[in-house]
Formats: sequence, structure tokens, C-alpha cells
Amino acid sequence: MNRIYLASPFFSDAQNERIAQVKAALDQNPTVSSVFEPAKHPYEAAEFGSLEWQKACFMLDTSQIIKADAVVAIIDYKLEESDNEADSGTAFEIGYAYGNNIPVIVVQFDPNKEINLMIRQAMTAYFDVNKDGLNALSNYDFTELMPSFNAERPVI
Repeated sequence: MNRIYLASPFFSDAQNERIAQVKAALDQNPTVSSVFEPAKHPYEAAEFGSLEWQKACFMLDTSQIIKADAVVAIIDYKLEESDNEADSGTAFEIGYAYGNNIPVIVVQFDPNKEINLMIRQAMTAYFDVNKDGLNALSNYDFTELMPSFNAERPVI
């Protein structure tokens, strides 16, 4: 069974709804044993935003990435706005995982958004929610980690 780190922005209701949909798909996946969601593990021993808080959050999240068997990254940040780039924190988590030889699985909800070439080259598999991507994610074999790209996207 595989441990998953779920990378995604979690600053709005819409972002949290996307996380819930992806988490539900992962919870249905028989090859997934656990999903770590950073937003569900806040550091509360220091004031939000303080240097101690920042360091503790960074250390917790990076240690959980290292422990993960794969990172699943939702790359839609501002889907409801015209500039839907990947969140910088999510992009960092993708790069950190890739740099530590941890497979990266990308999930995208935006049917029109191009993927940055650095993210595209770092990913092991890609799931387009608009092309049955959540169902495909719920059936993806995280033990085998076969490359899977259920939709072709332009690269920027």
C-alpha cells in the first residue's frame, strides 16, 4: 500500500472542493493506504506566519514528501480567474518530489490550461478531470506507477 502526499493550494472554498474530489478518488483507490493533506496538519505552537511557524510548516511538509511513495499535485490555483497558473507552493512540492526521485502525479481541472514544461517533464502520470480523470485516478496503480497521460495538453 502506498502513502500519498496531496499537494495543492487550499486558500479558497473552490480549491478545497477540488482537494476533496481528488482525496475521494484517492480514498477509493485500493493501492493507496494513506493521504497526507498539509492543510489538515497546521502548526499551532507558534503565531501564524511567524518565522517559527514557517520553519515548522516547511519541515513538516518536506518530511512528509520524503516519506511519500508518490506526490499527487493539483495544479489548478486560480481556476475561477483568468490566470490559472500552478500555485508556487505546489510547484515547489512537485520539484522537491522530483528532485528526491518521488513520482509526481498531476491532476488538472482546467480544460484549457497549458502545462508548464518543467511540471510536464517532472510528472509520471497526468489526469484530466474533464476526461474522466478522477475515475482514472481512483483506479491508477500506485504500486506499478505506469506512465499515464489521459489527455494531451499543450506545453508552455
